Amino acid sequence: MSEVSGGSGRGGGSGGTGKASRSWPVLVVVVCAQMLIWLDTSVLNVAVTTLADPADGLGATPAELEWVASAYTLVFAGALFAGGALADRFGPRNTLLAGLALFGAASGAGAFVSSPGWLIVARAVMGAGSALLMPATLSVIVQSTPEEKRTRAIAIWSSSSGLGVAVGPVVGGALLSNFWWGSVFLVNVPIVALCMVGVAAVVPELKGPRRRRLDLPGLALSVAGLGGVVYGIIELGNGRTWYGPHVLLPVLLGGALLAAFVAGQRRSPAPSLDVRLFRQPGFTAGSIVLLIAFMALAGHLFYAAFYLQGPRGLSPGDAGTVMIAAAVGIVLGSQASPSMSRRLTARWTVAAGVLATAVTYIAYAWLDGGTPIWFIAVLLAVQGFGMGLVGTPVTAVMMSGVPPQLAGAGSAVTSVTRQVGGTLGVAMAGSILSGVYRARMSDAELPGAGSELSPAAEEQARTSAEAARSLADSLRLPDLAATADRAFLDAMYAATLSIAALALVGFAVSVVGLRTRPPRPRDAPPQGARDRDEQVESA
Repeated sequence: MSEVSGGSGRGGGSGGTGKASRSWPVLVVVVCAQMLIWLDTSVLNVAVTTLADPADGLGATPAELEWVASAYTLVFAGALFAGGALADRFGPRNTLLAGLALFGAASGAGAFVSSPGWLIVARAVMGAGSALLMPATLSVIVQSTPEEKRTRAIAIWSSSSGLGVAVGPVVGGALLSNFWWGSVFLVNVPIVALCMVGVAAVVPELKGPRRRRLDLPGLALSVAGLGGVVYGIIELGNGRTWYGPHVLLPVLLGGALLAAFVAGQRRSPAPSLDVRLFRQPGFTAGSIVLLIAFMALAGHLFYAAFYLQGPRGLSPGDAGTVMIAAAVGIVLGSQASPSMSRRLTARWTVAAGVLATAVTYIAYAWLDGGTPIWFIAVLLAVQGFGMGLVGTPVTAVMMSGVPPQLAGAGSAVTSVTRQVGGTLGVAMAGSILSGVYRARMSDAELPGAGSELSPAAEEQARTSAEAARSLADSLRLPDLAATADRAFLDAMYAATLSIAALALVGFAVSVVGLRTRPPRPRDAPPQGARDRDEQVESA
């Protein structure tokens, strides 16, 4: 097990009463730090329209707006393995402080940039800070929390991500209603300062039984490989064809670099990631379930936001308020998952959660422009509860097979899986929405075509439902907006049924692949990992 360094005077040992008494203040601090990451990930959703405005924003083009969002995800996902390895090498407390400082500095700079290009750079640096933060937070929890309280602590850690994602649009809408666009980034600075004070005050110096040599070639391969794959996925979501050079070449190159990374890690005496952990069926199945669950969730939230602000006509702030139901569901599900895991086992708890989300995705195929808001809120709450049941036991199962000295690298796997899954889900949902919408609008006879609508405006309306509604308002063509809404709903039905089918695949993987018993000693990871048969069945 890990030990607490006594050099700084914090935490006099690795266990006992001192560790238990300090674990909850530590949990509060690291949960706040992690929630900041997810808050920033979602708060940008309500700011893109303002950023595109040349008077009130930066006059960003659609392509620049894509990169404002994508630069953060690209660097975040690409650098997560590096963040996990640095947390193992230099200690999660130091890595957490470094990540907070980098994130806060980039947020402050991003609030005052004068061009979209510099904002893209600031977002990329924020992604690097998040890559240091995310693995360190879970590593701190695993190493500083007594084993009998660890599952509950991971449940709280997991639920904070959903809370940050759902609250982000509400916070962004409130800030944009009262301040300038930069406020959505500047608000991070005081939060970062408070988190840094909390980390310095209560988080102990944690380290493994031995300090591992930093694997610089492995880190470089993992960053470059994941960066290439994620770049290709982002380009696919931007409307590129899968066989085009912008998608296929970076994905193939990234895949080749990741293959070289895996091969090197198998031979390395001090790997950034012990890839042999994937010999455990539970670890592999858990990774697949997390990937699928976050693909489905991110894809669903993508078209749900357009639905609420499009056919339903809600403002960004009102749409964000409705989505608080999902946050409440995630928190309740995460808190219920430990007790359900003890009664039903982790496998059936996760399976029930994934199945619940699949049902809500299917239900979206029956929504229209007049569906009551309360019914949508109920669907979001059930969906959030299902995701809460999934995240905690899957994360705990995966981390139960990771020795404490590799906790940062192990938590990086869960974080990379969530980020890559989210990127894939948005790309999948976006491609389906765009393709089906264009197909429906190309077959439709647009009101005002050939008279009020110029050829260029007609092409815009056939490409984007938002553009069609804007034209309908400016030209007083309500029938054009109604046509666009019908096409969008058809596209949403196709997307949501595809997302539901994906979730059902995750349900099958959770039933068949998740272990409900600890791995046998021969399956345990090398690098000095101890047999952990004493772990509870719910992991």
